Amino acid sequence: MVAQHHEDTPGAVWFREPQRRRKTPALNRDRIIRAAVDRLDRDGIEGLSLRKIAADLDVHATSLYWHVATKGDLLDLALDEVFAEIALPDAPSSVDWTDVLLAYMRQLRAMLLRHPWAGSLASTRPLAGPHALARSESVYAALDEAGLEGDALAAAAAAVSNLAIATASTQAAWARQPEAASREALHQRIARERDRYPTLAKHLESHLDGWDSQFEITARTFVEGLEARYR
Repeated sequence: MVAQHHEDTPGAVWFREPQRRRKTPALNRDRIIRAAVDRLDRDGIEGLSLRKIAADLDVHATSLYWHVATKGDLLDLALDEVFAEIALPDAPSSVDWTDVLLAYMRQLRAMLLRHPWAGSLASTRPLAGPHALARSESVYAALDEAGLEGDALAAAAAAVSNLAIATASTQAAWARQPEAASREALHQRIARERDRYPTLAKHLESHLDGWDSQFEITARTFVEGLEARYR
């Protein structure tokens, strides 16, 4: 028996029985999802609506309701669609678990930078779609291979995703403002107040280094810490 979910419940689209039609329609869920991703990339979450997607597809808004019931459905479907951009690892036995985790974290961050709207959704909505679940399975399998279990495994899996989500969200936020000017202003302030912030001044250049190198160091430090503890 399928559990009942309120229409506005995040993730409800994954548990609701699809409506059946007698004929195969020209409009299908895949077209709607692609349109939703395109719209989200252009206008963000606030710019998404069933009415706008219908206009993008040149169909009447009511025709969408055979495939999606709410804006929440569109968000969940679009989020799962972009998770498909993350490549799944080869057979677990052929890839070291540390490489699986690092590859996932790098690809998750890259995907979130391509689709900045996805970061907040991945933090607030259940990742219950097939693409997201397949990627979660690969992360859990890697951590299981490392010897983690129970709460330790669940916490590490959450940290893997949260680290990538947090760094990508921060970078995307900076991209929406004059980052270079803000960083230069911070550089000058710390230089002027070196006596108050001596350690920041000492390490200022590395502190203001590029996003990619900072992420790589952070990801490797995290994974190497797991390896040191559970090897």
